[in-house]
Amino acid sequence: MWRRSCLALTEIWSVDEHLADVLSAIRPLEPIELPLLDAQGCLLTEDVTVPTALPPFDNSSMDGYAVRVADLDGACDDFPAVLTVIGEVAAGSGTLPEVRPGQAARIMTGAPLPPGAEAVVPVEWTDGGTGGGPAVDMTGPAGPEVRVHRAPAHGQFVRPRGSDAALGAVALTAGTRLGPPQLGLLAALGRGSVPVRPRPRVVVLSTGSELVPPGASLGPGQIHDSNSFMLAAAARDAGGFAHRVAAVADDPGTLRATLEDQLASADLLVTSGGVSVGAYDVVKEALTDLDPELGAVAFRRLAMQPGKPQGFGLLGPARAPLFALPGNPVSAYVSFELFVRPALRALAGHPAGALHRPRTTARLVTDAPLRSPEGRRQYLRGTYEPPADGADRGTVRPVGGAGSHLVAALARADALIEIPERVTEAAPGGEFAVVLLG
Repeated sequence: MWRRSCLALTEIWSVDEHLADVLSAIRPLEPIELPLLDAQGCLLTEDVTVPTALPPFDNSSMDGYAVRVADLDGACDDFPAVLTVIGEVAAGSGTLPEVRPGQAARIMTGAPLPPGAEAVVPVEWTDGGTGGGPAVDMTGPAGPEVRVHRAPAHGQFVRPRGSDAALGAVALTAGTRLGPPQLGLLAALGRGSVPVRPRPRVVVLSTGSELVPPGASLGPGQIHDSNSFMLAAAARDAGGFAHRVAAVADDPGTLRATLEDQLASADLLVTSGGVSVGAYDVVKEALTDLDPELGAVAFRRLAMQPGKPQGFGLLGPARAPLFALPGNPVSAYVSFELFVRPALRALAGHPAGALHRPRTTARLVTDAPLRSPEGRRQYLRGTYEPPADGADRGTVRPVGGAGSHLVAALARADALIEIPERVTEAAPGGEFAVVLLG
């Protein structure tokens, strides 16, 4: 269907039809091998098994003394066991002393358990080798003897070999998202790189001759470019690498050239503005009737508010998805959440159940009924409160009005209230689906 250059403006698509059509065109990115830190946030494409037991040897979980259990039978404060200290074992020690009957080796946390030893006595249970009462100083030289006031159980304060991860076990399964703990585990297993689906590279640009960058002074009729910053941040939040391009003026040739320049480094492209039916709808003009070798973009009207005009297609040799979103900030953001975010996550390899924001049902809190256009699915901005104790539903309160330019109200919202197409009046206390934004 992507060879069709444009869609008849009389045809109306539902939100669900457009989303299904978008996702049907998305294919996950090919796996690549990445160094650990570069793989953060990516999904594994293969199971990772344990090549060496973790920990690789029995080691001490305490500073203390490595001992034989039988030597300490009956030890107490009044009758401490006296052991000969034969040496010291630090973390990283290679040559280990053998602990024989009546002997102990001073040992540090993480140090390998020496042969002959069966448990570790914490230094707090001893006199620290001073010949006097209990002590906890392990920084001084080891004494020739140590008095032990409590007897450990066999294996106490010892981390057995393989107790964290056994040799040959599956440490991480394919599809696991690599966060800090997972990267730490891979490093502990000795893995310097792993096969993953890379984070999608997302190119974001706004269109409009009236746009100037934040920090610049506004001239007559000008506004600051907020969409590209908002959408680039949304792409990062969804797991992509975002590259924001400076706003493009209302010139179809310039826009087409800019997009062609970005295709080599983009897995997904997002534009905002220029998709309606005005005289300066540059995106539609630039991307209609493209050379088939470059791709094709379909422009549609959706039965939704905000975000009625939408464009979607596949561009370039790799057929990178392009989303042409409306220019009003709320329209652009709602469109991103509903359509671009799931597509971006599908590119990254997330399963179907993890593409979308969480949803719930909440009771509407408002002073008066809310009007909604018949035949359109409306998305209002709101603030969500989880269920109070004993309640079966949370509540959601609208923020601002229905206008698609109300970016200040959008900044206060943490949810989208979904009013179905068939509902023209949303009454206070009614139950509605809510998209949770974070």
